[in-house]
Amino acid sequence: MEVKERIEKLRELMKENNMDAYIVPSFDDHHSEYVADHWKCRQWISGFTGSAGTAVITKDSAGLWTDGRYYIQAEKQISGSGMKLFRAADYGVPTYTEWLADALNENSCVGFDGNVFSVSMVKEMENEFKCKNISIKMDKDLIGKLWKDRPALPDSKAFSLQVKFAGKSRNDKLAQVRKHMEEKKAEYYLLTSLDDIAWLLNIRGNDVADTPVIISNVFITKENCYLFIDENKLVNKAKDELINDGIQIKNDNELEKMLEDIKEGTAVILDPEVTNAYLYSKINKKASKIEEDNYTTQLKGVKNDVEIENLRQCEINDGVAMVKFIKWLKSSIGKEKVTEISASDKLEVFRSQLDNYAGLSFDTIAGYKANAAMMHYKADKDSDTELKPEGFLLVDSGGQYYTGTTDITRTIVLGKLTEEEKRDFTLVLKSHIALGSAKFLYGTTGYKIDILARAPIWKYGLDYKCGTGHGVGYFLSVHEGPHRISSKGNEIILEENMVVTNEPGIYKEGKHGIRTENMIVVVKAEKNEFGQFMKFEDLTYCPIDLDAVDVNMLTADEKQWLNDYHKATYEKLSPYLNEEEKKWLANETRMI
Repeated sequence: MEVKERIEKLRELMKENNMDAYIVPSFDDHHSEYVADHWKCRQWISGFTGSAGTAVITKDSAGLWTDGRYYIQAEKQISGSGMKLFRAADYGVPTYTEWLADALNENSCVGFDGNVFSVSMVKEMENEFKCKNISIKMDKDLIGKLWKDRPALPDSKAFSLQVKFAGKSRNDKLAQVRKHMEEKKAEYYLLTSLDDIAWLLNIRGNDVADTPVIISNVFITKENCYLFIDENKLVNKAKDELINDGIQIKNDNELEKMLEDIKEGTAVILDPEVTNAYLYSKINKKASKIEEDNYTTQLKGVKNDVEIENLRQCEINDGVAMVKFIKWLKSSIGKEKVTEISASDKLEVFRSQLDNYAGLSFDTIAGYKANAAMMHYKADKDSDTELKPEGFLLVDSGGQYYTGTTDITRTIVLGKLTEEEKRDFTLVLKSHIALGSAKFLYGTTGYKIDILARAPIWKYGLDYKCGTGHGVGYFLSVHEGPHRISSKGNEIILEENMVVTNEPGIYKEGKHGIRTENMIVVVKAEKNEFGQFMKFEDLTYCPIDLDAVDVNMLTADEKQWLNDYHKATYEKLSPYLNEEEKKWLANETRMI
């Protein structure tokens, strides 16, 4: 079925179920950012393939809400479908709940699958709909009824992450959680987010592409920790290690009964932002609920010293793969056919040759010229563009390793550039340097310093419609909270050993996209009578293409930063290169 036909079929089911609107988000039943194919319902109903967005269908209209990373892509992919794009990051654009509250008549009914809506999302919706007495039905998965060839649930095997990689044992981590439970006077802790479970129990899997998690839930008491999982996912070694550490293995369908049996008057901690509404409804109504951000998210957001040291070496190895790739790319353009897809594949080959490699951390974004203006562009057989000896290729990529997760973007010169391209590249570099060299007092949040990266390009009347930086997991999700660097409010203090990206950019539809991204870690600077100062230290080392830099636009301090960065890049990466590669890298990291 085409998208138009799918929407009409959905409307027929809505009518049968007395629904005036149906909402399809991008989440699975663990509220993950990236989901297994089984859960890509919003993609199926809308045709939009980006990772974030919500589709809303009413009797006579349909809309797609997504953020600034995907405006250009979404506009193209929903063209002709009858859906309207709502640019959710733009000022004055209503949320989908506000839009529904305005568009629907009094006493209407809105439906959705409660398994893929968080507690917070439902509460917000109920509050928005009060004014018109709009009811909700959250027990119908209408997409599941229509999607006849829907992929099966993933069935990968779980494996343990050794302490030499994780830095802390699962029992040490559980002790931290139980101490928090004691402070909160809670008898139970419900944990449903897959990356938090993977971190807490030092287990990994392959149930979600590029994110090494395993579908499961965890329920913690003062004495026991229960892992609810399909036992077929546990191979003998992983299962034995968990049991030996006191983890009780339960079938995934036993959790509901345990929630119903929570003792009256006792308290359970849960995160309403990621706990799905269906599971929430199963908790004993006479139990109290402590709703807060997952404590485990706070813990894993601050990397331990073992993780940081592993990650430092991981980033050097990843930088070596990038250097080999860029050298190959620049020497191949104009001599052999190279496309966006074949370039991505070649980079994966270089990474796969590294120690401790476990796969990509996300689908590689390789956008040539105007394609790169779509921030999360992914080439397919229809869009795959041949690279020519002119303009830019933007490559945003990363790897999963037992020693960490990487995320790097380089905008690579393939040939002749326009003055506008060089100017924009240099502005992005200035923004990158401004944030990367920042010093700030302890207590500062990413929200407060986001402007440092935007100021150099705002001066030219330019902006980027996304955040400046996101946290990165350790052999986990490439996007990790609780911290971020963004113009959107965030009250999480930047703590020592928090890892975050530094990735300002400029994106011009029909022209080019430019981004320079490093992973950086928060470290202590000096402490004096004014307080403890903090700064960033680069973890990523890879040359920034000097052929695109307008040196006249850089200040003396910016030139010094770039020279120091390139000197360190050569010193760290050259021991792993052959003589020809060293010679090439020496030129790419030359002094300016």
